[in-house]
Amino acid sequence: MVPSLWRNRDFVLLQAGQLLSSVGSQASALAFPLLTLSVTHSPSKAGVVGFASLVPAVLLSPIGGVAVDHWNRKAVMIATDVVHMAIFGLLAAAIYKDEVTFGLIVVVAIVDGSANTIFSIAQVASLRSVVPTRRLPDAAGIVEGRRAAVRLAAPPLGGALFQLARGLPFLVNAVSYLASTAAILAVRSPFQQPREADGARIRDRLVEGFRFLWDNRFIRTTAFVYGLGNVLSTGIFLVVVVVGRRQGLTGGEIGLLFSLLGAATLLGSVASPLHRRYLGVRTILLLELWTWTGAWVFVAWPSVWSLLAVVIPFGLCAPVTDSVVVGYMTAMTPDRLLGRVESVRLTIALTAAPFGPLLAGYLLDALSSREAVAVFALIGLGLAVWGTLSPAIRAAPSLDELEAV
Repeated sequence: MVPSLWRNRDFVLLQAGQLLSSVGSQASALAFPLLTLSVTHSPSKAGVVGFASLVPAVLLSPIGGVAVDHWNRKAVMIATDVVHMAIFGLLAAAIYKDEVTFGLIVVVAIVDGSANTIFSIAQVASLRSVVPTRRLPDAAGIVEGRRAAVRLAAPPLGGALFQLARGLPFLVNAVSYLASTAAILAVRSPFQQPREADGARIRDRLVEGFRFLWDNRFIRTTAFVYGLGNVLSTGIFLVVVVVGRRQGLTGGEIGLLFSLLGAATLLGSVASPLHRRYLGVRTILLLELWTWTGAWVFVAWPSVWSLLAVVIPFGLCAPVTDSVVVGYMTAMTPDRLLGRVESVRLTIALTAAPFGPLLAGYLLDALSSREAVAVFALIGLGLAVWGTLSPAIRAAPSLDELEAV
């Protein structure tokens, strides 16, 4: 019998620290487009900021994976926390001095995205060292549950803080990274298994991680299918903000919309073990893909609240999908390759993500809200058909395979 993860001191510490820092991150994530709109009054420029925050994941993931497999993962995570504290403190100070510019917002978004990319790779790789292999899908589900709880509480908090003072969400975010650093320092377990020095060239290390992922058809296919789906998930975020503003919603009311997504994601995370027990992996994957057809409700009834028809079903299904895909990948990958394989998976999965807000901002400037969402609905329909017909997803592995690892 494998002990409960809630009795695993190091895992609980790690999640507690991330819970507090994620509250700050999500609060400032909503404040970013609100700040950009208040400074520039341009949806397109808000889309540029969204693009800037996401594109580092594509550019830095490969080298980040090499760094995470080469250096001490705990030290890497602490260093990224320090960077976060510095840049958000700088942005908050500029706002309070009334010296904030569009250029500064873009720079902060780029640095934030870069630090997030490296931290995320190190965090996924570290799970293997603090969680028993068979419990990795459960651990991934708990991580998604923690993120969902934050999505429930943080967006209204971010909107409310922004209404009180434009710099307040960013100041709170800077302080929240102190909690993350303290929790990481308190973890006793090393974040990697003992390993010998690797004298191979960086290019050869990258190729080794890429080859391992490419040879696993299931991980490769899900990375591409859900990677393109990130255009929708990142773009719809900006759609909700812009359409909400156009229809007269306050920052707090827009935050409430995102908190409903958080509630749905939390419920999906709680129900994740039941889904994995009673549903096949293919069914779990297809449920998320077909949620995007709910965007047609907005096309028929263009109220910002009708976007809940896609936001809530997606929130219910996404954490279950992530627990399956991330849990399987983490369990099946040798520890020495985890950082590189996760970085390659992220590179594939997130290559399209920065174009979501960019596309949304352009469409919202050039077309009506209804027409813009119709474009997203068509993309979602195409992905759902692709996933349904995919041989790799049709032959999805069973989670029972983890017993043999």
